[in-house]
Amino acid sequence: MGSDTSRWNWKAVTLVLAGIAITSAGHYLTPRDLRLWHGIFQRLYYLPVVYAAIAFGWIGGLAAAIVAALLYIPHIVIMWGHEQHYALEQYAEIFMFLAVGIVTGVLSDRERKRRSELQATAQKLSQVYRELQDTFEQVKRADRLSAIGQLAAGLAHEIRNPLASIDGAAEVLDVADDQPELRKETVGIIRKECSRLNRLLTSLLDFARPRRPEWRHVDLPKVLDSVIDLVSHSGGKGIRFHKETARSVPRLLGDEEQLTQVVLNLTLNAAQAMPEGGDVWLTIRPEDDGIVIQVRDQGHGIPEENMDKIFDPFFTTKDTGTGLGLSVVHQIVTQHGGTVNVSRNPDGGTTFSLFFPQTRGEVA
Repeated sequence: MGSDTSRWNWKAVTLVLAGIAITSAGHYLTPRDLRLWHGIFQRLYYLPVVYAAIAFGWIGGLAAAIVAALLYIPHIVIMWGHEQHYALEQYAEIFMFLAVGIVTGVLSDRERKRRSELQATAQKLSQVYRELQDTFEQVKRADRLSAIGQLAAGLAHEIRNPLASIDGAAEVLDVADDQPELRKETVGIIRKECSRLNRLLTSLLDFARPRRPEWRHVDLPKVLDSVIDLVSHSGGKGIRFHKETARSVPRLLGDEEQLTQVVLNLTLNAAQAMPEGGDVWLTIRPEDDGIVIQVRDQGHGIPEENMDKIFDPFFTTKDTGTGLGLSVVHQIVTQHGGTVNVSRNPDGGTTFSLFFPQTRGEVA
């Protein structure tokens, strides 16, 4: 880089000196009666002076003007010494060489300084950007580690309770050889807790390794009918389910089994949120270039401080919940290119709104 700069400097110096020398030669070799050409050569001195000022600043401009003046003064004395008035005009032109060289050089120095400051600022900004990128990557890694830590803590907590029950049941079995009823009850506890662990691990696998959707055209009103039929037998007393659909609902491109799982999870949550009974509305309507599915209940609602946590793995407010249901819901909806929104109803309860675009995936 230094060698290239030095080579450029010498090239610029050579051009300046050559320009002054050629202009001076033109002056000296042109006959005195061709005054127009002398005027042209006189103005040509400005070119190397301005170039020197741009290339080297005010010092370079002043130096080039002085060199031009030293070569120009003998020409004035020899050619125009007998014409005092015209000679004075030529001397005044020399002062213009000096002035133009200095002013142009000062402006060039300012521009060069401003460019240097801009380059330094750009380098600082580039460095800050790289540092921000590094910090962002560190934050992402920390978030991933935090999520893994929360996942592990939640999983350990969920596994500990059934293991404690199984351990206690095993101790009871150890002393219940002559008590058939107690043995039967204890075996039931073990099977129940093993089933609970199996459900937990199944939910965890569904969350950790979700199946890729099999894209087909899905009849959403039919999905709602099947969900209502399922939850009607498992819902609590006093729970009433309602289906509301628009007059014309286009078929959605998606995985029918996964979409049924999503609506079923939300509907069961809605029913469990109303232990005293109430109404659950399942609605479908077209919206923009997609379809909206809503599940609305009349339960106690989700506390405001928990609204940002409900989709986190293992976050739950239920005594027996795994906290993976809504995480799986969010994951499936995202796989379908959709979004999930949750809001509190003005008259109580919660509404989950799922938006799905109509063009997604490939039809199987």
